[in-house]
Amino acid sequence: MVHGNTTSDFILLGLFDHTTAHQFLFGVVLAVVFTSIIGNGLIVLLTHQDSQLHKPMYFLLSQLSLMDILLVCTTVPKMAHGYLTGEKSISQAGCGLQIFFFLTVGGGECFLLAAMSYDRYVAVCHPLRYATLMSWQMCLTMALGSWLLGASDGVMQAAVTLSFQFCSRLEIDHFFCEAPTLVHLACGDTSAFEYFMYICCVLMLLIPLSLILTSYSLILAAVLRMRSTEAREKAFATCSSHLAVVSLIYGAAIFVYMRPTSYRSANHDKVVSVFYTILTPMMNPLIYSLRNKEVKEALRKCLRQCGALKSD
Repeated sequence: MVHGNTTSDFILLGLFDHTTAHQFLFGVVLAVVFTSIIGNGLIVLLTHQDSQLHKPMYFLLSQLSLMDILLVCTTVPKMAHGYLTGEKSISQAGCGLQIFFFLTVGGGECFLLAAMSYDRYVAVCHPLRYATLMSWQMCLTMALGSWLLGASDGVMQAAVTLSFQFCSRLEIDHFFCEAPTLVHLACGDTSAFEYFMYICCVLMLLIPLSLILTSYSLILAAVLRMRSTEAREKAFATCSSHLAVVSLIYGAAIFVYMRPTSYRSANHDKVVSVFYTILTPMMNPLIYSLRNKEVKEALRKCLRQCGALKSD
């Protein structure tokens, strides 16, 4: 009989080996993370500093950027530290905190993307009522609600996951603590928790995704009725780029969290997790913000001010 072990640290096996190819990939990941933090940090700074960006749409974008920064900082530093030093252990408390922060920002992003799609729907389909339907009170409520719903999911899943007794082999074949991976290490029956996790995923993933698809369907219907070809092409380009990010985030999350246990593969989960924890946070500023004319103008203004300060 294998006795549960509730005192030993977990061991994160990580993402890379110390081969030349993996060392190169590790360098690429660090470059992507650095770019992500700089890009998202710039969006947060610009939306705070420039009065032209003090609008609900840009406030929601700044919240998305803040979540992306926290998402990267939750997963990558521990992975990088373990790879560089060889110290791959993580306490159960540290593992619980990773699960909590990861699900808080990951779940929060799901609801925030739904709020952003609603904002775009109102802007395109009801422009004359935009100030009423997307008031600052509504905007703040949606942002705060996204954070709170993500945090509630994080608290529940972290608490339940760490309440299990774990077997003597505490090696996590992943680069961060993720609830589905930890469930495999539990000694007892986890079917009830897996069902609970499935219900959470329906609430956190499928409901916001249905709202996003509904919003963009209504937007596309409105776009098709536009007489201006230029306006139609611009709207199509915006919607397609937004939907590409949504597909990447939701597709990867559904693949990891809603796939039957019998079909799980540690290597597949790690590769998919890289997409929505490392690559997507880098893409969001490029797709949602830095191609926007007002954001680019705010960036030019910021650079001119920095140049003027240096010349003084």
